[in-house]
Amino acid sequence: MPRATEGDDGAEAPAIIQEPRLWSDGVWTAKVIKDMDDDGWAVSMTLVGQAEPALVGPWTMGRDKKNPKPLSTPAFQTLVKTAHEVLRRHEQQRDAQLHQSVNLNLPEGRLTVRLDITPDEFEPYAELSAWNALDEELARVKVRPDFRLNSRSATAWVEGGFGKVR
Repeated sequence: MPRATEGDDGAEAPAIIQEPRLWSDGVWTAKVIKDMDDDGWAVSMTLVGQAEPALVGPWTMGRDKKNPKPLSTPAFQTLVKTAHEVLRRHEQQRDAQLHQSVNLNLPEGRLTVRLDITPDEFEPYAELSAWNALDEELARVKVRPDFRLNSRSATAWVEGGFGKVR
């Protein structure tokens, strides 16, 4: 049954729900649902305020082999940890896609070429920049957001005098 509690600042804290098929700590909500792909059950973990679950996975059958096992405190804590880790990995992957770098060993010294993509909804763009071994910026140009950064493209840009990239 939902319980609302009063926080230290007098504001109402999110409701805590602990039902056999629905748990919420006010941040995460676990819901045991029928798995449409087979005869089993699944559990979805949704961050409060999000439309889509961060995690959906199989759920254990109860002793009667017909109904799902009820949620419990340890199970909910494990699901929260797993869902949080999934979100963290997604953030890391997105960050890796938006911020790339290539190191070049040139006769003049080591250079790092970075590509930073800004995924604006209306006008996405990217910036290509070159940095020396002392982490001083040598050049910066705007490029298309679909620019492919690799050793070859970075070397061509550097050897071309850091000019505009097509």
